[in-house]
Amino acid sequence: MATNAIDQTRRMLSLVTYLRERPGARIGDVARAFGITEDELISDLDVLPMCGTSFRGGDLLDIDTDGERIWWHNPDDVAEPLRLAADEATALLVAARAVATLPGLRESDRDALVRATAKLEAAAGEVAGASSRLSVTFESEGGVFADVDRAISERRRLWLRYYSPARDELTEREVDPIRLFAVGHTYMEGWCRLSEARRTFRLDRVAEIRLLDEPSAPPEIEVRDLSEGLVHPSADDPEVVVEVGPAGRWVAEYYPHDSAEELAGGGLRITLRTPSPSSLRRLALRLGRDGRIVSPVELAESARSAAREALAAYAEAAAAPGSPDPADIIADSPDPGPVPAPPGAVAADGRTHRTDRGQE
Repeated sequence: MATNAIDQTRRMLSLVTYLRERPGARIGDVARAFGITEDELISDLDVLPMCGTSFRGGDLLDIDTDGERIWWHNPDDVAEPLRLAADEATALLVAARAVATLPGLRESDRDALVRATAKLEAAAGEVAGASSRLSVTFESEGGVFADVDRAISERRRLWLRYYSPARDELTEREVDPIRLFAVGHTYMEGWCRLSEARRTFRLDRVAEIRLLDEPSAPPEIEVRDLSEGLVHPSADDPEVVVEVGPAGRWVAEYYPHDSAEELAGGGLRITLRTPSPSSLRRLALRLGRDGRIVSPVELAESARSAAREALAAYAEAAAAPGSPDPADIIADSPDPGPVPAPPGAVAADGRTHRTDRGQE
């Protein structure tokens, strides 16, 4: 049976309770109870002895099998009340105080968190005093997350000003939120009333957000399986061929692709598919000499035009009175900026191209 890390973790948590209540349970019976094969169960049992109540060891699960039955030798030891070390208590207190300050947090949740924090402070003693000298400041994404979470809970529509990198523009739209999830970045999935379709929004690209009084009423749609990541190219998507040098090999690790052929000098020729090839035009300006788009030709020409416009903007800025030398700007920049590409090809990058069909 196909599974993923999340499914396995959930199963193993349930397995611990199951085995505690059934000493000497037979492998076949346990496998049938969880709807998995005996080999999959053995694989879980190989992992469980590395789990426990402390990252420091000494409180790990002592579970083994004789090939027919499963034995848990220390269930009472790990069932003792959890005792937090000083660093663990400090981390919890700092995180709890930070979350309690998030804008948009439901008051009932905030009150519950404050009460729990007070109890933890009382139990932590002197550690609580040390933790009070630490603070965490969330970036703006934290406020957006809280507003989206509140909108989902209260079934309210959202208004967004959202940046779409594929079109390089800010748009205003109303969205009925469906869920929050994280795949590298944090995303909201919702029904966009501008496009009347399901769309995925990256929270750090939300420039402004407001909760509306209008109720959220997204249509009933099947929730997408994200166990293999956010990107799901289709065989019908246009094909793009990219050649990268040694410093650009990360593209093959980052992008789902059809093939990656080794080139002389340590480079790669990568064939991939994307529902929006034009989105690579903007991204192409950042890989510089480390890569180039080979095809389609129209995309290469479009990216070359963007590179020429960027260079012209640099030249114009350099000519303005009091402007710094462009060489200084480039030297101080963490990114070398666009450079002209050789004829027939153009630089290509994909660091922000974690897009899916339907992502804005």
